[in-house]
Amino acid sequence: MPPGARRLRKPQAPQTPRATQVAQGAPEEAPEPSATGTGKPGRDRYLDLLRAVALVRVVFFHLFGWAWLTVVFPSMGVMFALAGSLMARSLSRPAGSVIRGRLRRLLPPMWLFSLVVLPMMFALSWKPVREEGLWWFAKLAFYVFPVGSPPYPEESGSPGGLLELSWADQGVGPLWYIRAYLWFVIASPLLLRAFRRLPWATLLAPVALTAVIGTGLVDVPGVFGEALTDFAVFGACWILGFAHNDGLLKEVPRYLAVSTAAIVMGFGLWWASGHLTEEGWNLDEIPLAQATWSLGFCAILLVYAPSWRTLPGKFAGWDSLVTLANNRAVTIYLWHNLLLMAAGRIVEMSWDIPWFGDTFDTYIEKSYDALILILIWPLLGLAILAFGWVEDVAAKRRPRLWPNGSGKPAGRRRTAG
Repeated sequence: MPPGARRLRKPQAPQTPRATQVAQGAPEEAPEPSATGTGKPGRDRYLDLLRAVALVRVVFFHLFGWAWLTVVFPSMGVMFALAGSLMARSLSRPAGSVIRGRLRRLLPPMWLFSLVVLPMMFALSWKPVREEGLWWFAKLAFYVFPVGSPPYPEESGSPGGLLELSWADQGVGPLWYIRAYLWFVIASPLLLRAFRRLPWATLLAPVALTAVIGTGLVDVPGVFGEALTDFAVFGACWILGFAHNDGLLKEVPRYLAVSTAAIVMGFGLWWASGHLTEEGWNLDEIPLAQATWSLGFCAILLVYAPSWRTLPGKFAGWDSLVTLANNRAVTIYLWHNLLLMAAGRIVEMSWDIPWFGDTFDTYIEKSYDALILILIWPLLGLAILAFGWVEDVAAKRRPRLWPNGSGKPAGRRRTAG
């Protein structure tokens, strides 16, 4: 499991309330026009909807820590599958320009995030040079180009302060996804070439690798080990996105694809049942179960992909929010954990309000997580207004404060690219 992958912890008492811990899961950068599996241009609103649902699920999991959410909707597998499909579509152009474009859109939002959190860490008494020497500063390069996990203090600040001791771990820990995505992007030209020569072998190779390094049989340390572990667990989902883009999934009879996916998912649950951790059925803690369950789950989602040009029926009412989430996916992902902690702190401060805190003490404690859930959405809205425009600048678009597609005909709304 990536560093910092924990969840929000509810306080045991008003005097020592706790905030959020990071759990594994994250979103894809604002996408180019989505792949449809047909080779035709245009947005695929079905894929956009999946991405938005994945983002919401991530927020819920990081707040409540319900292990069953990793089974009901494996957000990470879904996000990597969608990203792989988009990447395969883009690689119809020269690979070098595609990789540069992906990195250009991904890295500036991370740099802005780093410019905020790094000074906070040093201001709160982080002194790593005392322990590791001057060479430690080379690790800060991972905040610029994250081929490895960026460093952060396990504890920062002081007990009872405005920020809890583990705030850096919670806030910076999710950057593992940026690292994983970067490696997938760089490796995609070779992976796509291998997939088109040996599709099924390439698709299943990451699962086989997970069975070796994800079960503890072999330990690969260091930066390369981190990237290899991410590839092993989520590589099959990424390559499944290739299959969706190339139309390979449509060549397989649907009954055969679904029944095979169900068998793979069944194996994942069987494996998880025998390797449960202290977090129970949290598949984020069980690599082989995560890899196989996510692969089968994503296969079914993509086999039945309807390729919507507009959101149909009742989904149409969510069109603006789906568009906004896709346009600001990186911003939402980078900042949501810090904002969950901020929301927790706001709730905790209500205990200190004269009369109010004493009168509603019990109610505040019992509804602690629910109050955070209410607060997180306006806080995310503020983050989108404050930081989201960087995604437009990185993509060489005119900066927009609230890009939800309003004012455009529904059939012509674009979420990025």
